[in-house]
Amino acid sequence: MHTADASTAATAPRSAAGLLQILWLASPALPVGGFSYSEGLEAAVDAGLVSDEASAARWLIDQLHLGLARADLAVVAQAIPAWRADDFARIQALNAWVLQTRETHEFRLQTEQMGRSMLEWARCLGELGSGIFERLQSARLDPASYPVAMACAAASTDASVRDSQIGFAFGWAENMVQAAIKSVPLGQSAGQRMLARLAQDIPAAVDHAMSLTDHTRQAFSPLLAIHSARHETQYSRLFRS
Repeated sequence: MHTADASTAATAPRSAAGLLQILWLASPALPVGGFSYSEGLEAAVDAGLVSDEASAARWLIDQLHLGLARADLAVVAQAIPAWRADDFARIQALNAWVLQTRETHEFRLQTEQMGRSMLEWARCLGELGSGIFERLQSARLDPASYPVAMACAAASTDASVRDSQIGFAFGWAENMVQAAIKSVPLGQSAGQRMLARLAQDIPAAVDHAMSLTDHTRQAFSPLLAIHSARHETQYSRLFRS
């Protein structure tokens, strides 16, 4: 894209429908079960690594940049154009990568459960779902991972890939902040400050994700994986991961 074209695209007004659809997909009210997972955060609280607002914010910001941006956000960035082009071979390859790189049993179960819930959500929408359910079925994903299923829903809108990723990341951030509020525990004001910090970092994380290729995309967060694995046998738990 020429510089002038890129500038025009960046400043072009977003359609109200596209914006509303991305807000809908990012909403914690979307019935995919994201609220029930802490993604290892609860185990970090149990181990004393996260004990207050500052440490919780550091943990989530690190997870955003070192985990989400380099893996799931990068997959979403590549899956949306693949869905729009009906490139099912590419979609299947991306889905397989997600499933193969989940570092713990709980992470694998999470992406499978949320992927199934996206499929059920799309099925229940019927004709209001813009063919999302039919497209997910046509791809023959067994099972569908959450990032790839969410990318299918985003691809059905006229939102840009970058806006779709921002919505995906903000939805993750809202769920994780709520997990921190409940598990540390923290107050709602602390949660809002943490969400503000994450919102400041999301655009840079999205830009990083969009720059990654199949050779530079990665899923390698050893400390997060260790605490996720420990969570599987943690004595007292509020969350499923």
